[in-house]
Amino acid sequence: MNAATMANAYKRQQILTASPAELTLMLYNGAIRFVTESIQAIEKKDINKAHTSNMRAQKIVRELMLATDMKQEISQKWILIDEYILHCLVQGNIKKDKLKLEEAKKFLLDFRDAWVQAMKQVCMDQGKNNAANKAVERKIEA
Repeated sequence: MNAATMANAYKRQQILTASPAELTLMLYNGAIRFVTESIQAIEKKDINKAHTSNMRAQKIVRELMLATDMKQEISQKWILIDEYILHCLVQGNIKKDKLKLEEAKKFLLDFRDAWVQAMKQVCMDQGKNNAANKAVERKIEA
């Protein structure tokens, strides 16, 4: 088994065993990674890579929007920000505008960081130990 196959098997196992909160964190990390790739590709004038990465980020943001529980009051405002993030991604893709992509990335980073804090708070509220918080911190890097 080569290294790429082993890495894919590991990632697949991570996804299959993740909690819904951890899956959401993985989605935020993925969106941030793809927006970053799109920005870097624009800088290198690699239009195809910029487009492909941007479309992957858009797909993740749409998935996050679909997963939003609209019964919650905060969700009505949250979804508006998600729509704006998506708008920035679309405009950034059409115009190859790094500033629009940076703006989308900033929102995604802020949302991701807020999500991590919520995950930590849930761990503390449930009386889970410091190891749970460290596990959350490691997932930010993933």
